[in-house]
Amino acid sequence: QVQLVQSGGGLVQAGGSLRLSCAASGRTSTTMGWFRQAPGKEREFVAAINWGRTTAYTDSVQGRFTISRDNAKNTADLQMNSLKPEDTAVYYCASGRVNLATAPLAYDYWGQGTQVTVSS
Repeated sequence: QVQLVQSGGGLVQAGGSLRLSCAASGRTSTTMGWFRQAPGKEREFVAAINWGRTTAYTDSVQGRFTISRDNAKNTADLQMNSLKPEDTAVYYCASGRVNLATAPLAYDYWGQGTQVTVSS
């Protein structure tokens, strides 16, 4: 069993930065990912990182967001820069066994979610 506990998030003006953290207990996963879900929309992939620290990003955050991982501490962070109002959503971290998966169904465990709000 793996438990994921998220921290960070909050309210920021457009152009600002926020950092999300995810601490995992239990066994280490192949991939750690970040997803987001805006009101009335489906949960969408944001970024993922595997054990070897290879990363993947959705196009809309490429160059603005950076995912990182500390395998020794079993944590994964998402640094979000140049935030836009359309980045507003509840953000979820997830862990899974599929390498750099982008589909939510490929992930086995989920964090509790944290709100990110970007004002214009």
